[in-house]
Amino acid sequence: MEPTLVELNQKIDALTAQVAYLTEQAQIAERQRADRAELMRDLTPIANQAFHLTIEQLEEIQEYVDLSDLLRLLKRILRNGRNFEKMLDQLESLLDLLDTMGPLTDEAFAKAMSTLADLEHKGYFAFARGGMRILDNVVTSFTEDDVNRLGDNIVLILNTVKEMTQPEIMTFVRNTLLIAEREVEKPVDSSLLGLLRQMRDPAVRRGLALTMRVLHVIGAQASEKALSN
Repeated sequence: MEPTLVELNQKIDALTAQVAYLTEQAQIAERQRADRAELMRDLTPIANQAFHLTIEQLEEIQEYVDLSDLLRLLKRILRNGRNFEKMLDQLESLLDLLDTMGPLTDEAFAKAMSTLADLEHKGYFAFARGGMRILDNVVTSFTEDDVNRLGDNIVLILNTVKEMTQPEIMTFVRNTLLIAEREVEKPVDSSLLGLLRQMRDPAVRRGLALTMRVLHVIGAQASEKALSN
């Protein structure tokens, strides 16, 4: 009698567990159905609005777009599905490359900013701004004819500058200016007797001779130019 009662209790427990499981599943299904119903209630106005909006937009472009055009576009999209997939793969590769190069570009940008800051601190940009002002003054001060004449004589000008900037010429000019600056501050005896005493100095006589020679050359060139005109 007791084994039969035990088996009966076990069957009742199993049946109770099954009923509880079925009840739980029914409740889950009911909640899912309620969620779907609520979702449909929420989506129905949105879908209706999207449908009406689509109809309105299609009415605006119906003169320019035919159903056959849409079908042809859809077919083309389907035919190029693999191409789109390749394009997406390439885009992913590009994004991976950008992620990899991100630290490098950040470092390069920081280096460039540091270099620009150093150049600004050393005055390169200020010098460039000053150079632009000088160039602007030069451009506004010369006419087109002046520029053409400058182009015709640029070789002669450069050769003249080259000769004038030789080390010995620059040293001579610098020393002459320094000596002249010191001599100007000294008292000068401009009397006839003082001038005669200075003429006894060999350096003075040599300077006068060189000056006369230079004046002779200048006069000869002026005469040649006058005769040619």
